[in-house]
Amino acid sequence: MQRVASLFLPQLAIERLRRGERQRRNERSVTPPEATHTAASRLSGPIDDDPGACSVPRGGGWRPGARWARAGESAGDLARRPAQSDIDALPAHQRPTMREMGRRSEPAGHPFKTLRSDDGHGGALAAAPTWAMLWGTPTVLVLRYGQKDVISAACPRALELGLLPGMAAAHARALVAGLDVREAEPDADSVFLDRLALHAARQWTPSASVSGPDGLWFDLTGTTHLFGGEERFCRRLLAFLKRLGFTARIAVAGTPGAAHALARFGQNAVTLIGSGEEAQAIAELPLAALRLAPEALVAAARFGLERVADLYPMPRGPLARRLGLKTVERLDQARGLAGEPLIPVVPTEAPSVSRRLLEPIGTPESIAQVIGDLVDDLVLLLRKRGLGARNVLLSADRVDGEVQRLAVGASRATRDDRHLKRMFGLKMAMLDPGLGIEAMHLAVPLSEPLGAQEAGALLETSRKARDLAPLVDQLATRAGASALFRMSSLESDVPERAIRRVPPLATPKGWPAWKRPARLLKRPEQLSNVVALLPDHPPRRFTWRRQSYSVVAGDGPERIHGEWWRSPKEMWAVRDYFRVEAEGGARFWLFRRGDGVEAPTGDLTWYMHGLFG
Repeated sequence: MQRVASLFLPQLAIERLRRGERQRRNERSVTPPEATHTAASRLSGPIDDDPGACSVPRGGGWRPGARWARAGESAGDLARRPAQSDIDALPAHQRPTMREMGRRSEPAGHPFKTLRSDDGHGGALAAAPTWAMLWGTPTVLVLRYGQKDVISAACPRALELGLLPGMAAAHARALVAGLDVREAEPDADSVFLDRLALHAARQWTPSASVSGPDGLWFDLTGTTHLFGGEERFCRRLLAFLKRLGFTARIAVAGTPGAAHALARFGQNAVTLIGSGEEAQAIAELPLAALRLAPEALVAAARFGLERVADLYPMPRGPLARRLGLKTVERLDQARGLAGEPLIPVVPTEAPSVSRRLLEPIGTPESIAQVIGDLVDDLVLLLRKRGLGARNVLLSADRVDGEVQRLAVGASRATRDDRHLKRMFGLKMAMLDPGLGIEAMHLAVPLSEPLGAQEAGALLETSRKARDLAPLVDQLATRAGASALFRMSSLESDVPERAIRRVPPLATPKGWPAWKRPARLLKRPEQLSNVVALLPDHPPRRFTWRRQSYSVVAGDGPERIHGEWWRSPKEMWAVRDYFRVEAEGGARFWLFRRGDGVEAPTGDLTWYMHGLFG
């Protein structure tokens, strides 16, 4: 079940400029250390090189009440000091503090007592200071279109005065005297959003993407439990942005379109919508919440369509004909009837190479030639960065606008060009060139550091074991990645619990010293017509799957007790395992329930559990 959060920063452009101004103002207001030292020297006179038992650092200024300052007082100074009886006679609000009297027993206030928690459960978020309180002057940002300056963003106070985005700057100056007009910086705003998305991908969720010039999308599927739930995550995110000086709203829904609409046109700072409730939640929102084109909004107003709910009963054919096919797509995406992929930001730039062709190609030979050239370029780039590819994605742009994708994976980081070409050759039949391919790209979504390799592994006389990774990759390409595995052991006494699947290149560990079959039956199968001498002898005859077997050799028993810490039913459970060989050479691994002496240990039934060979 997908959960998507949409973050909306309504005043991003202006608040980013104001934040930069505050940082520069704070940097200018910091007094240099030399100036501070000079002022202290001028106030305190010559520095005492031997202050004795003093509570202040050497060379620092004095404070009222310091022991070395009181030691230098003259008799007249001591006579002028007020007596304790005179201080007690003063009203409480006029008495000097203990620190002013030179006493050091006054407790200091807790330095973090006034800080508020940002973990999401510290109560409702306090309202941000108004623009009038912070700066007092209406502020707008303008962009130049041709010969005219147009407002691109306005602060809340400017919006209250009727200055809206899209208005000419000259008209705004005529309406409001003393208007603060500044140049907009859309590139800097985009860079800030990219940085915020990268921070989110590293700290909050692995998938974050930019959703326009004023917001972000977060894929919260399976991640919010790390922060205490969706609401607590949203509160922490808003508190984080508030400390940075940004106003924000956030909405969480099952689809990106619904979350985007509720974040921008909702009334609450945090909006949470359950999966499947998107259609009802956005029904009363205006049509602009669906991210429709301006022409579609004008056409909808001409037909009297104002809310999203007005589109629900309309037939899809007339709706697409009047408002465009994109409107139907946006409506389906918001309601969850059509998918909308999110393009996540990548913390590091993935290695990629491209080739644009002069003429479209479609024959297998030409496609293989271009893939080979791309692989050669990619290997050079990987070697330059010291990386090895684990996944390589091939994208082919067809002349009809469709993109064909082909991916290959490696079980171990590699930059062997022949191996990569061979794997793409095994999958090239899945590539549909259509009317022709005009561009091809190779990218490495997943890579790992790969240093220099020993040259001895390339020599025929080398005693180093051959690398099985190329063979595993080719087999996985043909049969599928899930078809290749190895068996390893787990810490358990019960055989069916003591094995697990591991990757094909992993080294199995912990196999018992006695012989056991590598593959067990999915479930032990009961035997019939068993003839055996109790208590410690293997069976002489048994029937399994309607076929009788005569045992010619046997070894055992290997006694295994139940794991009583897992289940009380296994407190007295006992299994006696035997390795037997039947006529014809078949070898089996079977067991008897019970030790043949105590009844609670088992009912003495026999089961087939595995086969050797």
